[in-house]
Amino acid sequence: MGMLCAVSFQRYGRLYYLDPGELRPQVGDKVLVPTDDGPEVAECVWAAQWVTEETEGFPRLAGLAQEEDLRRDEALRRRKAEAKVAAKRLIREHGLPMKVVAVDHVLGNGEGGGERSTIYFTAPHRVDFRSLVRDLGATLHCRVELRQLSARDSARVQGGIGSCGRDLCCATFLTDFEPVTIRMAKDQDLPLNPLRISGACGRLMCCLKYEHPLYAKFAESAPAIGSRVTTPEGDGRVVGHSVPRDAVTVRLDADGSRCSCSRASVCGPRQAHDQRYTPEPG
Repeated sequence: MGMLCAVSFQRYGRLYYLDPGELRPQVGDKVLVPTDDGPEVAECVWAAQWVTEETEGFPRLAGLAQEEDLRRDEALRRRKAEAKVAAKRLIREHGLPMKVVAVDHVLGNGEGGGERSTIYFTAPHRVDFRSLVRDLGATLHCRVELRQLSARDSARVQGGIGSCGRDLCCATFLTDFEPVTIRMAKDQDLPLNPLRISGACGRLMCCLKYEHPLYAKFAESAPAIGSRVTTPEGDGRVVGHSVPRDAVTVRLDADGSRCSCSRASVCGPRQAHDQRYTPEPG
């Protein structure tokens, strides 16, 4: 058991959980987060509080941001904006099929480490950007790296709102992309319309994987559609499944009406178990 707080480097961006140590940051406080390039300023979005999980292994806050840190962060954001504008302009001049997604910039630390900009972009295919890198270096007066992102990584970096109305999973809490297949959509009886089952990245939505184990487990024991079953209301034929409610829809032979029954009530092994262990009346 220990204390954790959550910070974000940009509004509505990915949350990072850290051990506050002796600090007690509140929501809105500017804090210093240790990174490979030195402490960076982030905003506390979840105040430090006790959690039941073990907190060993979480990075510890480097401190609260001071005026000097805030000025450095402002200069860093300004340099990022300048690099993004310059990159877009030069891409147009070179006529390259590239789209700038994000820019990461590291300021010089005065100890031999010069400034460098990393520009992330998307493109429909591999691009020869050697001349672009030279022009960017001459314009920004620093070392420049270009990195191409996949469609999913691009959505993660840019963020956005999903069809559910919430922030994209990949931009908030997902750490790894797990494989998602069209079979998962079929098993969940979802329309195979790409506009309905695709995310902001244009690929199958990651959330298709969340409930798939539930559907797979339901299919193992539930009677198949079209099979005949006996329900508390009479015999009938299964015409539908309702996995979230753990129920099946049955059309009764008596009058053709439909009823919703729990999966357990029409499960053959469960019925046999109930008949075996139900005492005889009398």
